[in-house]
Amino acid sequence: MSTLNVPGIAYGGDYNPEQWPEEVWAEDVRLMREAGVTMVSVGIFSWALLEPSEGVYDFTLLDRILDLLHENGIAADLATPTAAPPAWFFRAHPEALPVDRDGRGLSYGSRQTFCPSSPAYREAALRIAGELAARYAAHPAVVMWHVHNEYGCHNAECHCDTSAAAFRVWLRAKYRSLDALNDAWGTTFWSQRYYDWDEIIPPRATGAVPNPTHQLDWRRFCSDELLSLYKAERAVLREAAPGTPATTNFMVMYAFDALDYWRWAPELDVVSNDHYLRSTDPESEIDIALSGDLVRSLAGGRPWLLMEHSTGAVNWQPVNRAKTAGELRRNALAHVAHGADGIAYFQWRAAKAGAEQWHSAMLPHAGTDSQIWRDVVALGADLKALAEVRGSTGTASVAVVWDWNARWALELPSQPSEQVRYLDLVRAWYEPLWRSGVAVDFVRPDADLSSYRLVLAPNLYLVDDEGAANLTRFAEGGGTLAVGFHSGAVDENCHVRLGGYPGAFRDVLGVYTDELFPLLPGESVSLSGGGTASLWSERVRLAGAEAITSYTEGTLTGIPAVTRHDFGTGTAWYVATLPDPSTLAALLDRVRAEAGVAPVRVTPEGVEAVLRRGPEADYLFLINHGDRGAEVDVAPDATELLAAKRVDGGRVTVAPGDVMVVREPRSTTP
Repeated sequence: MSTLNVPGIAYGGDYNPEQWPEEVWAEDVRLMREAGVTMVSVGIFSWALLEPSEGVYDFTLLDRILDLLHENGIAADLATPTAAPPAWFFRAHPEALPVDRDGRGLSYGSRQTFCPSSPAYREAALRIAGELAARYAAHPAVVMWHVHNEYGCHNAECHCDTSAAAFRVWLRAKYRSLDALNDAWGTTFWSQRYYDWDEIIPPRATGAVPNPTHQLDWRRFCSDELLSLYKAERAVLREAAPGTPATTNFMVMYAFDALDYWRWAPELDVVSNDHYLRSTDPESEIDIALSGDLVRSLAGGRPWLLMEHSTGAVNWQPVNRAKTAGELRRNALAHVAHGADGIAYFQWRAAKAGAEQWHSAMLPHAGTDSQIWRDVVALGADLKALAEVRGSTGTASVAVVWDWNARWALELPSQPSEQVRYLDLVRAWYEPLWRSGVAVDFVRPDADLSSYRLVLAPNLYLVDDEGAANLTRFAEGGGTLAVGFHSGAVDENCHVRLGGYPGAFRDVLGVYTDELFPLLPGESVSLSGGGTASLWSERVRLAGAEAITSYTEGTLTGIPAVTRHDFGTGTAWYVATLPDPSTLAALLDRVRAEAGVAPVRVTPEGVEAVLRRGPEADYLFLINHGDRGAEVDVAPDATELLAAKRVDGGRVTVAPGDVMVVREPRSTTP
């Protein structure tokens, strides 16, 4: 975020003035100043206006908008409008429309209805990006390029013949020879061997289960194909304005898994993310924290930008609930707590027409005489009070292993249990740490783990030799490693690691499993020491480890469910089932205590504690998600920033639903 030329914590949202008469614009900027808005995203879906016919451009509207913003001290995150090609493009290039896995061609009439491999689309997208760059590279309002919008949100996969040809090019670069591909894909199974590259097609709808490695490589290709589009647009923008940072908005939240963001993040000058709440989640604050920690980790531990979230209800869930009193503020400041140096919404002014007319905005349909508007203005004041927090970073001695390849592979068809879902397992392990106030980073399997005391792998079904060796070395060298069930089972090609489960981690965990016994929906078994387990069980045999918990009923009575293994100078735990939440929390408390991991701050139940560390001070965020006040110990010479008050007596009281941000002297404790 240091390259973003906006002071303090950036604040704003998507601004779409083209949807409104020009006489509304003056009111927009006046109200933006009242709310404390410092940056807006402009032009995201304006292709049809900017290029009304092929090669014919009209920038007069955008000229006036950018000039107006600059005159009012509001920075612009200027978008390339390539997420929504206009109708004239598809009339000229119908072959650029996407095809689904059933062979059904999709039509234009919404957004992102293009084939990512289409040469015509790429040419048109780079042309409009080049025109924008040439015209606005030196415009004083433009502080960042917003490339495209939510890559892969609606068209992560296209199964047309053009995509098939591009897939074959990608496969040739990866495998070099058909023999290598056939070996990696295990094509001797079901007579799937390929003798010509042109025989290979995308994993379209077929009569039975497609080849798992074929499907996995397809997911990898689709992510890379969209990434190539981003990089191509970014290159055009950089050539015109090398000093202006570029970003695109990720979608690190519960429902989206189309892109391997570990591969994407290094290509962004500023990592940004969109995050929306799920109405059916009674504790969506946990998802905010998990997402924020993962985005901060993608940014290499540096601050990031929240590009989109909502002031109230969204419009695309079966039931779209409004936010409760104080929730808008808690949500936004929780993102800041977990590393965001900018807070933005979709969108500035609620649309009166179009597919998102019932999506909330900073300025709602009701106008300024509304609770949302009052909350938006108050949040602007809060963010201004937190200006000094900008640039500070998180600090964690616990890492959770996250891998998109493992997620994709685990959720392919024909697994031992389709009830096992990657994000569910990660959240089940993350939640007790969050409740305890333990700071968490997310890491790749092959990441540098030297700064961590404890590494958790709730599920790592797929892992390559390098990742497995890296985690093993961590434990052998004195770290504490905890691994969840069905991990280490297959290599990077989705080939089962033979010799017993958990495959790549048998030695470090000191266990051996010869048979898996997934549990039926609603089925649970009792555990020694109390508690129950669900979802999964397996016949574990000790091979150096000690049993910590065993099953006390069912087929596996007496068989270990949780084990601990002294390995090298470290420790490795294996959790071969899914304990109930309180039992899992108690287990992870024991694991982290043995690893010497302490919480950021001990707080009463319901109070989230997050620490950001600056060069001269620490910033303790205290977010009370409960319905009663809570006292928390802080440094005796602290200051509460939101109220701009010194703290008396080394203790603060956080009211129900409230947030405090306490500046403390910088700690030297890691």
